[in-house]
Amino acid sequence: MAAVELRARAARPAARPRRHQLLALVSLPLFFGLWEIVSRSGVINQFLFPPPSVVLTSLIDWASSGDLALDTAMSVSRVVVGYVAGALLGIVVGAATGRYPALSSLLTPTFQILRPIPPVALVPVVILWFGLSEAGKYFLVLWGVFFTVWIAAHLGVQRVDPLLVRAAQALGTPERRMLREILLPAAMPYIFVGLRTSVSISFYTLVAAELAGTFAGVAYRIDLAHQNLQIGQMMGGLVILGLLSAGADRGFAALSRSVMKGA
Repeated sequence: MAAVELRARAARPAARPRRHQLLALVSLPLFFGLWEIVSRSGVINQFLFPPPSVVLTSLIDWASSGDLALDTAMSVSRVVVGYVAGALLGIVVGAATGRYPALSSLLTPTFQILRPIPPVALVPVVILWFGLSEAGKYFLVLWGVFFTVWIAAHLGVQRVDPLLVRAAQALGTPERRMLREILLPAAMPYIFVGLRTSVSISFYTLVAAELAGTFAGVAYRIDLAHQNLQIGQMMGGLVILGLLSAGADRGFAALSRSVMKGA
């Protein structure tokens, strides 16, 4: 009997992940199924909350026109350029303010004032500064990404083990090499958290960026559909944004795991 109980206990940890996988498989079908039922039940206005079948038809029409591919490509390009620029700048400035207290004292108060300003509040200013050019959209995405990565890198460098830093200094390690080979690698777990959080933030700011005046993009198409009361296409645009953001987050998570394993 004891052997049977031990085998049962050993089997339990393997059974739980299988149940979790099953729950993950049924999650989306359950969500869209409930959405379809609620929308068609008559409890709410179907015009204002169309069922997934209507949204899918709108997405097919959007794709057939060729606009979906163009809008997706434009939105992704804006996210990629703004994210990369904001992430690189955030890492460099965060490492510098985390390492040098005088620089931190100079910049941190200003950053703490600027950081809470939502990108959508900057839309009128960005239109004045950049017009309707792509530079303004890159700037808004950069704004959203920079502060999150900066504070992650700043805290990560500050929390590196002081004994490790003193040991490197005792060995005569140059400052540039200290940053490149000791401080940044030790701060990587913090930096990767900031980078992953910024993936989702970049898509939030994309909406503000495409409201700053453009002629293509998923958020632009959502706004256009809203003006024309094309609720199905508007909901379809939200689904596309969600899929893009979720895919980018999953991709970054896989990349960060491989990088951290190789480090």
